[in-house]
Amino acid sequence: MNDLTGKLLIAMPGMGDPRFDHSVIFLCEHSAKGAMGLIVNKPTPELPARELLGQLGIDAQNMPKDLCIYFGGPVEHGRGFVLHSEDYRNNSSTLHVTDQIGLTATLDILQDIADGRGPEKVVLALGYAGWGPGQLEREFQDNGWLTCDGDADVVFHPDNDAKWTAALKSLGVDALTLSAEGGHA
Repeated sequence: MNDLTGKLLIAMPGMGDPRFDHSVIFLCEHSAKGAMGLIVNKPTPELPARELLGQLGIDAQNMPKDLCIYFGGPVEHGRGFVLHSEDYRNNSSTLHVTDQIGLTATLDILQDIADGRGPEKVVLALGYAGWGPGQLEREFQDNGWLTCDGDADVVFHPDNDAKWTAALKSLGVDALTLSAEGGHA
């Protein structure tokens, strides 16, 4: 399978794992060693961003009120990640995944966001989705995922409920026509 780094995974109906139901995952890394990505359409309203940053000792009073924390995936729930637009560059700690999207997992980006020096667009996530060698490829064979380009407009779209449908539409697929059953020739 080709390198899917920077692509979006779109969960197929009937996937079987409710944590990934209607998920859109931005793949930050994909290689023969496995894959790592962040779910970008499942906010956790019970954990406001201001509250989390306050727990980290960051004054978040000037942060946008609509900024939320996302369920990034079921692995390492206590670990935070910031997926962001490429207008923010911290060369020592930012992974430049695509020309439009970077990933930073250090506290300095949270302080910069709170101070108004952060990226224009962000997805703050706790946890991540991870796959061991060959695991994601098997899930594709089992009709678990579709993939499309990692469009920043989809990743950072403010309407989380619309991201799954928008990702499908980028492939020319109507959600109403999807089947949980895969075909094999």
